[in-house]
Amino acid sequence: MINAIKHDAAERMEKSVDSLAVSFAKIRTGRAHPSLLDGIKVFYYGSETPLGQVANISAEDARTLSIRAWEKALVPEIEKAILKSDLGLNPSTAGEVIRIPLPPLTQETRKGFIRQARFEAENARIAIRNIRRDAMADLKELEKEKEISEDEERRAQDDIQKLTDQWISGVDKALGEKENDLMEI
Repeated sequence: MINAIKHDAAERMEKSVDSLAVSFAKIRTGRAHPSLLDGIKVFYYGSETPLGQVANISAEDARTLSIRAWEKALVPEIEKAILKSDLGLNPSTAGEVIRIPLPPLTQETRKGFIRQARFEAENARIAIRNIRRDAMADLKELEKEKEISEDEERRAQDDIQKLTDQWISGVDKALGEKENDLMEI
């Protein structure tokens, strides 16, 4: 019973950190990386399809992304989707290839991206703390129903707190890496 609660909490905390990694991938660092376009969806045969499923995305150099659509008719749709995204990118089309030059980051945009990264990290910390709160409430409920003793509850709470501290330090480490990445010129 206690192990199930701990396992569930650990799983949910891991998902929170994974979600943070996805959020961080959307914050651009000035270098061209195909994961920058992961959130973009293209209208394809009547449905919204991820860009990576309808085109080949690659980094031509440190500041340019190249997109090669699998069907020529998709090129204008891909261009529209990139312009509509909130990434602030301006694609240029040359036949079947769409090139996206990434402008160099100014000090002001770097600071804005760092603020955004800190916001995302704080949301991850809050999610982890909420998971801890839920697990602690489950343990209290078990103790109240006399399914576990007070000592078992206290030990399990300590374990869940250690788990929480471990995942929050992981969030802090990821944030530090992202900040360093953003401040790199």
